[in-house]
Amino acid sequence: MADPPQILVIDDDAELCELLAELLGQEGYAVESARDAISGLARAQEKQFTLVVLDVMLPGLNGFEVLTRLRQSSRVPVLMLTARGEDVDRIVGLEMGADDYLPKPFNPRELVARVRALHRRAAPAAAPTAAGAGEAPQVLTVDDLEVAPAARRVRVRGGDVKLTTAEYDLLEVLVRQAGTVVSREDLARRVLGRRLAAYDRGIDMHVSNLRRKLGPGPGGGERIKTVRNAGYILARERP
Repeated sequence: MADPPQILVIDDDAELCELLAELLGQEGYAVESARDAISGLARAQEKQFTLVVLDVMLPGLNGFEVLTRLRQSSRVPVLMLTARGEDVDRIVGLEMGADDYLPKPFNPRELVARVRALHRRAAPAAAPTAAGAGEAPQVLTVDDLEVAPAARRVRVRGGDVKLTTAEYDLLEVLVRQAGTVVSREDLARRVLGRRLAAYDRGIDMHVSNLRRKLGPGPGGGERIKTVRNAGYILARERP
């Protein structure tokens, strides 16, 4: 029997940690909790977790500092818990590499749904069937950009680009529909696994991160373009 997916909750709220352990346990996850930033970061660095739930407000280091240090060595999906109404916390968290955020107080069932969505997207692709075992792995190419879905690997001009789970999923959607506008609502549903809420800038921040990491297109122009009141499009410069 395969080991259950491992979730690390870093939050100083003991009651919340116990509740999430119970709810996520019912969904088949094994949950560990850390009540402070230092021990949580150490645990996240020494063990391979499926996902990390990280609170912004922590004793000692805050959640942003934990995320920054964690991203130096790990691409584990991170769901950040932010204070309700603190838009800057959500924006900063996404800029630093969080995959999604949830404002406090929240419905615990909503958190479980977010965890399931992140886990489902981050799961490795299925191994090829016997019929396709001899075929070369699929690589999606747009100009100097290459995306290998089976390995979830991205390369630009031959160099590897490290992306978070959400950033990779967003890029794959845009690559598969290169030259076509994809709406923010469609991206939210396909990348974040939820409807786009009012004033939700999650998709916009992930696009901003992608632009920075991928750099300009071969001709020096913007690789991912904003289409006002419509969405985003991955530009294709070469036929």
